[in-house]
Amino acid sequence: MGRLILDGHKLMWHEDRLKAWMNGERIAPITIDCALTRGCTYRCVYCYGQLQTNNEKKITKDVIFRFLDDAASLGVKAISFVSDGESTCSPYLYDAILRGKEDGLDLALGTNGYLLKDERLEDVLPALTYLRFNISAAQPERYVEIHGCKRECYDKVINTVRESVRIKKEKRLDVTIGLQMVLLPEFGDQIIPMAKLGKEIGADYLVIKHCSDDEVGSLGVDYSKYRELTPALKEAEAFSDDEYIVRAKWSKIMSGGKRSYSRCYGPPFILQLSGSGLVAPCGMFFNSRYKRYHIGNIVDTPFRELWRSDRYWEILKLIASEDFDARTMCGTLCLQHKVNEFLGDLKDGRIELNCSAGEKPMHINFI
Repeated sequence: MGRLILDGHKLMWHEDRLKAWMNGERIAPITIDCALTRGCTYRCVYCYGQLQTNNEKKITKDVIFRFLDDAASLGVKAISFVSDGESTCSPYLYDAILRGKEDGLDLALGTNGYLLKDERLEDVLPALTYLRFNISAAQPERYVEIHGCKRECYDKVINTVRESVRIKKEKRLDVTIGLQMVLLPEFGDQIIPMAKLGKEIGADYLVIKHCSDDEVGSLGVDYSKYRELTPALKEAEAFSDDEYIVRAKWSKIMSGGKRSYSRCYGPPFILQLSGSGLVAPCGMFFNSRYKRYHIGNIVDTPFRELWRSDRYWEILKLIASEDFDARTMCGTLCLQHKVNEFLGDLKDGRIELNCSAGEKPMHINFI
């Protein structure tokens, strides 16, 4: 577990893609985050998905299979079913995981866990690199309040985590089973209970992350108040041992929601797809008001064709140009944030490309 990076990136272990990108070549993403639907069973108070509304189309089994086949053939290394929807709402999730594995892709799933079928865990756990449960409260009453769900959801999810851990240990699987807490300052009372819960139910890790907001602060995240939670976060991390890691994403939690860079270089390496089928550089641009950054939709056009299109590369070039400023034109602390910091330093000559980065981390293809 010491090789698990929960606050950083793994780009330096992908020397071939980095060198190709530096030479101006068109590269396939290393990782693609996507959802199979925009639907969800929960109404979490911090949900960024409510800010990502776009023209939804239905991702059928044929569409997702074609996308996975295309991604693998282009050289994409990993697909994480994590985006603007709860992929367990799709009837094709389990088939998609198994198809992706057949294609040679690394697969991961992030879920609230409520609709995840216990009877399918033995099928999909061997195919996953990691399974992450999004749980932002350890106490049932707070769980219901924060996630906007019924009390029964809490019991079901905790039981499903336990069952996942049991199967992993019984079958000696390599899959990593983790918990993710999205932290708002007002959730501080749940930090220590979450650390205790993760250890008690046998999870491999608990990661405590910031909450993203859009460029106008629609969710009202007060980043200045995160600093008050430092003692609790450090106490939570002290629950770590050889088999269980608690890690706060300090670099983002303590950033004040600010970026040090203006250009967005990350999407060629890590791309995002909406549960509507929409392909955009990142989730911050899913909303229909950002249509100028929309590339296409995998329901209408195979991903292979979208990747090869002039539109795809024109959009990626635009957000990496002087005509775009990530500090003011998109939301805070996005998925590509750590990658953007690294690539900006690399592009501007503040660091050199040195891929002798030591022992390879876990989940290397989920950058």
